[in-house]
Amino acid sequence: MGRKSSKAKEKKQKRLEERAAMDAVCAKVEAANKLEDPLEAFPVFKKYDRNGLNISIECKRVSGLEPATVDWAFDLTKSNMQTLYEQSEWGWKDREKREEMTDDRAWYLIAWEESAVPVAFSHFRFDVECGDEVLYCYEVQLESKVRRKGLGKFLIQILQLVANSTQMKKVMLTVFKHNHGAYQFFREALQFEIDDTSPSMSGCCGDDCSYEILSRRTKFGDSQHAHSDSPAAPQPPSSLRTSTEPELPEPRADPAAQSAPRTGGLEGAPRGAGQGWDPPGKLGRSGLSLRP
Repeated sequence: MGRKSSKAKEKKQKRLEERAAMDAVCAKVEAANKLEDPLEAFPVFKKYDRNGLNISIECKRVSGLEPATVDWAFDLTKSNMQTLYEQSEWGWKDREKREEMTDDRAWYLIAWEESAVPVAFSHFRFDVECGDEVLYCYEVQLESKVRRKGLGKFLIQILQLVANSTQMKKVMLTVFKHNHGAYQFFREALQFEIDDTSPSMSGCCGDDCSYEILSRRTKFGDSQHAHSDSPAAPQPPSSLRTSTEPELPEPRADPAAQSAPRTGGLEGAPRGAGQGWDPPGKLGRSGLSLRP
């Protein structure tokens, strides 16, 4: 009787600890979503003036964007992404994609030229993924005139900065397997890894799926990962790792412009898919529209 009572107490205690841990995770996500501007403390990252560009970058909730800006972002995404979606098991649906991009939880980085013309954006969210607090990148899309100048890479690095400053455990995104340039760029240049939740790792559909889920841990995720029972993942070089105030590596003269969405609004899709960029020597339309 005493042994059973002891086991019951242990189970109850474990449930309480798990509940407390999840409450802490949700509290971090809620705190991040209450921010007025996640970039407010980092004004240096609101400008990009390299490789002939003079860009201002702002971070806003979708509710703070002008309707015309939202329409531009959708049209650019459709132009860059539709063909890639149609080559996948999901297909492309205007209504579902627009609903995803205008969801109340959506945050945007918008890159503006001096003439107040938008030229690039990232759609991201603070969310809970398999019990972890994460920043999930749904989109990074660039106009053709600003590609291959390091701006796409800079936007991804801003997301890493924001994830660290809000104590998220990792940055996640989804990439189509048939978007070879994007996949290679995120895996090799930005040191993203195949996430444990990706179909090829979880065994849910494996090679039958047209996408992989990639992630890169922040310093908060690194700390937890290092003390887990599972082997620690190889860490990226220090020059590419982000902290609360990272030193961003100088972009090369012809770096790739990337893109990355998470397509949760489409039937049968996870919350993201498809990344793209323009590798040196190849011309893509921007974002995920790269043709191998």
